[in-house]
Amino acid sequence: MNNMQTGSRLLEQRIGVCALGGLGARVHGEIGRLPPEIWMQDGAKRVEQALARRLCAEYDGETELMAAMRYATLQGGKRTRALLCMAAGALADTSAHVLDEVGAAIEMMHACTLVHDDLPAMDDDVLRRGLPTVHVKFGEATAILVGDALQAHAFMILASLETPGDHRIALVRELAQAVSAEGAAGGQAMDLSLVGKHVELDKIVAMHRMKCGALVRASVRMGALCAISDDAAHAALYCALDRYGACFGLALQVIDDILDATADTATLGKTPGKDAAAQKPTCASIMGLQAARQFASDLLRDAGEAIVPLGLRAERLAQILQRANAFLFEHAPCA
Repeated sequence: MNNMQTGSRLLEQRIGVCALGGLGARVHGEIGRLPPEIWMQDGAKRVEQALARRLCAEYDGETELMAAMRYATLQGGKRTRALLCMAAGALADTSAHVLDEVGAAIEMMHACTLVHDDLPAMDDDVLRRGLPTVHVKFGEATAILVGDALQAHAFMILASLETPGDHRIALVRELAQAVSAEGAAGGQAMDLSLVGKHVELDKIVAMHRMKCGALVRASVRMGALCAISDDAAHAALYCALDRYGACFGLALQVIDDILDATADTATLGKTPGKDAAAQKPTCASIMGLQAARQFASDLLRDAGEAIVPLGLRAERLAQILQRANAFLFEHAPCA
């Protein structure tokens, strides 16, 4: 916890120091003033409502497809990626409605990757968030279609946003890249190719940055891209956000590796010990649990340091790090 406390003190000391290319002067005193648990709960609730609106039960028709899409998307979850988008949106005073919609698109895409990852041909898991996975409840064919449809619906949301056209294009491009062969799809392919093999840590890290990290990084960037162009005038902002997103995304996966080896089903919401049973190399199996835990803590610290120059507007991004660090200490304590 000391590392994050140090990062928080640095952030407080730098309030008002901003590298936003002209936006730094628009300091909004209310940004981040709500206690973190309040704005996070409110944000998660708003995204949940946006998802429910977009995945309307009235459209079920003669098939179970929409019911399965709702099941895959509305059965809980921390909504971390949507909250990252909202926290980054505070850098530009982006409207809550736009952030709700973008957050919903991100969560649909995240649900798509989970549904496909759980399939028998992929990670072959029967539990997700404490419930039967989509292919177990609705069948494998429907699960494949659920993933396909959620991806399409995510892009439909972004294409219909009430924002300037260049911002919509940037958001669509960002999300597409995050799940492309350079992102989650490529990472999943690499993950499957490494089963049963002895590999170097660098290769595992590269895989995690694609499979999990790319969508986390995109979530952070998309919060800013709602209103701020990624151009030379804002290079410092996106450099900071990219480092934050890369470090945080990798930390989440390392924590997941640790929990897979140490936690029970109630904590995980899915089957524990899957990585070892499938002979999948992970950061935890290669480094050892204590080293992996320290690695995750260091990554969270580095993410905090990345946003120090952004000042007060990055407070919500810092609060998400603090929550992740508290989770790490609670569920993966030092020996």
